[in-house]
Amino acid sequence: MTDSPFAISGVVPAIAVKADHGHRSETGIGALMPWAGRLWFVTYVAHKRGGGTGLFSLDDDFQMIKHPESVVGTYANRLVHKESSQLFIGPHVIDTAGAVRTIDGLVNTRLTATCRHLTDPANKVFVLGMEGEFFEVDVHTLEVKQLFDLLLELDVAGRPHFKDAYTRHGRVVVVNNSYFDEDFRAGQSDGRLAEWDGTEWRILARTQFNTLASANGIGEAIYAVGQDRASALFQVFLPDTGWTTYRLPKATHTQDHAFTTEWPRIREVESERLLMDASGLYYELPAMTYDNAVWGLRPISTHLRVVGDFCSWNGLLVLAGDQTTPIGDTNPVAGQPQANLWFGTTDDLWKFGKPSGWGGPWWDTPVTAGLPSDPYLMTGFDAKCLHLSQDADQPLDVAVEIDFMGTGRFHRYHTITVPAGGYECFTFPPGFSAHWVRLVPSADCVATAQFVYT
Repeated sequence: MTDSPFAISGVVPAIAVKADHGHRSETGIGALMPWAGRLWFVTYVAHKRGGGTGLFSLDDDFQMIKHPESVVGTYANRLVHKESSQLFIGPHVIDTAGAVRTIDGLVNTRLTATCRHLTDPANKVFVLGMEGEFFEVDVHTLEVKQLFDLLLELDVAGRPHFKDAYTRHGRVVVVNNSYFDEDFRAGQSDGRLAEWDGTEWRILARTQFNTLASANGIGEAIYAVGQDRASALFQVFLPDTGWTTYRLPKATHTQDHAFTTEWPRIREVESERLLMDASGLYYELPAMTYDNAVWGLRPISTHLRVVGDFCSWNGLLVLAGDQTTPIGDTNPVAGQPQANLWFGTTDDLWKFGKPSGWGGPWWDTPVTAGLPSDPYLMTGFDAKCLHLSQDADQPLDVAVEIDFMGTGRFHRYHTITVPAGGYECFTFPPGFSAHWVRLVPSADCVATAQFVYT
């Protein structure tokens, strides 16, 4: 081993990656994975403009190599294909000896996900493009076949930003995070959570979704993360129950727009340990579910980093970044596009900003008498306040129900009366918490309910 590299707060300046000045574009690090004795990663430019990005690898002495097979593009996909012992990352395929091949038919597509095949997983994979292209790739010959245009299959009106795909339980699930200012005002968007069973596509939700994951071999759940006006969204699929909607706080609004969500992720960071990044909050995510419910989802910290991917490597947690992005004239003072990796430990995340956030089940939402809201996360935050408003011409009673064990069994805790067409708030006692909280209205109306956790 050589001497340890010069580092500042977990960042090694010598391994920064830079794009050229041609289009003053972007050089985010879209995917990384330990493989073949090295840490591999791909960098991306915005909209396939500019140059200087590509496929890189890092050895144990922090010596970085840009691979001769590098191509310039917009890539954020990765998958270890177990049957062929190959890493798929960007348009490249890497074997266990570190030999690299490039899938020529995918170089010009903005790649966002590679996932397992439904019917021939030993020989093929699926690949998703940001513009909704859905491909099938032979893992041996690298032959590419486009199966779908998801803009047509999923009724996306022409502003796609497909971000992730995942295969499990006989279905391929995809997410699209298109979300713009007018979508916020209208309460809907071209964002999608959708699934394909090999026969037909089915739209599950019409709002922004960003990422998907599962703890293969450990737990049964598929997790999907998105958001709407009211809060972050946490969708959970279990074979016995199907899809269930939970809601989480937002720690920032900088991720509300489609173009500023690079990139919420769920990854395994140590054995049997999942880490989730969603709406500016890191979470410890349970790998296993019990009694068809999510127990132990715990916020770790808030942050404002753009984290394209993360993984464990050589006992370290590695966060991929996107630090300096001019993108033409949108940020003219930013200088040369560049990005870097952060090295630390998973436990270091607890030293970041203390968990805080806001959100709730309703935002100018039509509610139905006696129908409970989606469960909203309560655990892991300090001071808690609930704000309520409603538009009816009579008072509205809102029952606060608590699931303190995380099993999906709720108990009545308190009832808040909101005056006709008015507003009310409720502050929870210091130290009060539970896994989940939900609200039950006494009448039909349009209501808003937002929790603020500080």
